[in-house]
Amino acid sequence: MISPLKLAQTVDETQIAEFFQESVGHWRSERRYYTLPEGETKEMESLITIRFLEPGCDELQNLGLLHNLPNSVSLICGAEVTWDSTNVLKDRKESQGSTLFGVLGNILYRDRGFATSKPVTAKYYFPNTKTLCLRTEYNGSVFEEELKLIGSKYRTRQTIISRASEQLMIGQYLEKRIES
Repeated sequence: MISPLKLAQTVDETQIAEFFQESVGHWRSERRYYTLPEGETKEMESLITIRFLEPGCDELQNLGLLHNLPNSVSLICGAEVTWDSTNVLKDRKESQGSTLFGVLGNILYRDRGFATSKPVTAKYYFPNTKTLCLRTEYNGSVFEEELKLIGSKYRTRQTIISRASEQLMIGQYLEKRIES
């Protein structure tokens, strides 16, 4: 007999694998960041590529090592996300890079965070099959993210960054698939 907790984790792991697979492809992301409480706005456009990572692949094994997971523990799936971002208002390249995500239970292991190059973990859950919610905490900050698949051609994202229970920034994104 499977315990209810294990069954719930298995459902989440299946959902996140399906979510990652549905996100595979090339996307154009239009982003707007609001700095609070001043309200300063930053507009970004990014080209994003998402690749699904199969269990046992080199990237997931290396991610497990970064997080000091025992050799007997394997991440069940993951995604590699690469980006190239331009500041729309200043018409200049802002950043480019990549990050890895790996899944085990209800934890998402990342090789880097939003505001750090160090490995971080996030707790995730699905309020419905097309919406992934993440909560990441490090360096006294909390990052709450919601990613929502809308049909096969669109995704929306929202990020709220807080410190000491005070919201510092809100990021809102519309992502359009440019090819699978």
